Amino acid sequence: MSRTRGFTFIFITCIAQFLSLGALNQTVAPVMVLAKHFHIEDYGTLSWFSASFSMSVGTFILPAGTLGDMYGHKRIYLIGWAWFAIWSLITGFGHSFGIIPFSICRAFQGIGPALLVPNAVALIGRTLPVGQKRMIGFACFGACGPLGAATGAAFAALLADLAWWPWSFWILSIVCVMVMGLAFIILPNESVATPELKEPQRPRFDYWGSLTGVSGLILINFALNQAPLVTWANPYIGTLLGVGCLFMVAFVLVELYATDYPLIPIRGLSKDAIFALTCIAAGWGSHGIWAYYLYLFLEHIRGHSALLTSAETSPVAITGVFFAFSTIWLIQRVGVSYVMLISMTFFMAGSLLLALLPIHQTYWAQIFVSVLIMPGAMNLSYPAANILLSSSLPKEKQGIAASLVSTMVNYSISCGLGFAGTIDRYSIELEARNRGIKGNPAPLSDTRPATQELRLVGMRNAYWFATGLGGFGMLVAGIFIIVTERRKKVRAGT
Repeated sequence: MSRTRGFTFIFITCIAQFLSLGALNQTVAPVMVLAKHFHIEDYGTLSWFSASFSMSVGTFILPAGTLGDMYGHKRIYLIGWAWFAIWSLITGFGHSFGIIPFSICRAFQGIGPALLVPNAVALIGRTLPVGQKRMIGFACFGACGPLGAATGAAFAALLADLAWWPWSFWILSIVCVMVMGLAFIILPNESVATPELKEPQRPRFDYWGSLTGVSGLILINFALNQAPLVTWANPYIGTLLGVGCLFMVAFVLVELYATDYPLIPIRGLSKDAIFALTCIAAGWGSHGIWAYYLYLFLEHIRGHSALLTSAETSPVAITGVFFAFSTIWLIQRVGVSYVMLISMTFFMAGSLLLALLPIHQTYWAQIFVSVLIMPGAMNLSYPAANILLSSSLPKEKQGIAASLVSTMVNYSISCGLGFAGTIDRYSIELEARNRGIKGNPAPLSDTRPATQELRLVGMRNAYWFATGLGGFGMLVAGIFIIVTERRKKVRAGT
């Protein structure tokens, strides 16, 4: 592959990550504009606009990677762009649909990135050789995360403040069509080995695994994100959560005993892969809370516009690129386990800074520092996990490798928002009772100082939970380091 061809290949695969994170921020940056448009009075309903998108991305990535392994990653990649374009267009008209239909449209929009992201990562893993070139490819892919998030936030905020917020979805739809055309031209045609095999050897789609896994993940995630709205006392929340857990138990049994072509090769996962995925789940769950509540704090508590808030969070684009490419240097010198520990430390520290944040402190103190270091958490952990899993699975299973990491990233974001929403609601209600306040203690339209103090209590407790997730990730990464060092000593002794 020539230098020019390699550059265009990296560009057309990495833009999937860029636009996926940009699409997530379409409803995060203009969060208060959406609250006013839909007449929303609570944070829990607002979080559904982002949680539904992440839920779909995290859930449907599971079968998407396998479909790429079976039918060609380029083919599924092109289908993903078409789906993303269609549902971005439809979601733009959600301004007249209402809250629930709009959230459903966001969920369907998220299926597009679910098809795109694992197959883009798999294309990098299949096309670029093991070594520095592949690590550079994954580093570029990781760098596009915060870069896309910052760009998506800026454009969504700009259109929301100066024009009309649905235009961000319609413009994204046009961009998706353009990228699909470029991908068709630029990406090399794959030789899909599957049809060349004899019928008994040909990989089959894991229908039972897909049914049980997708159903379980959706039910669990729905229960977690709906609970802040209707409280855990509502019977159907516990019922959905229980049924979802049963589906996941069935999924594990199917993957272990009932299929020769599992969506997740549970038996084949190494200890390193399990440690890395656990760190990813803890860290990115923390990140989802950090990002969502930071925008709420700046726009609702401090009254900043969506455009000013996107400017205040824009440094993630610069530091994100730096940390993404430093991953290559760090992995070559200290190994994946130490890189994971560093990233988990950043996740914990970034959330801790906001947990201790006063209402009226200058932006350049804790918020600015948190915005600077959080991309280190994202862009050290994501490429490192992709490199580890891509190297541990064979070439024909690169879609599965990409699916595992991307599922953990996006599903953890959505679940983290659900847990944080519950903590936020119950914290506000408890504090209101202690102050003798009855009824709805903190409707969004109430911006009195006393109400803002109530909201700050809920936000801080949500951030303490995010800090705890980062701390748990640090613990797992520490154990990961101990296991790795012992293994080195054993090898040295033999």
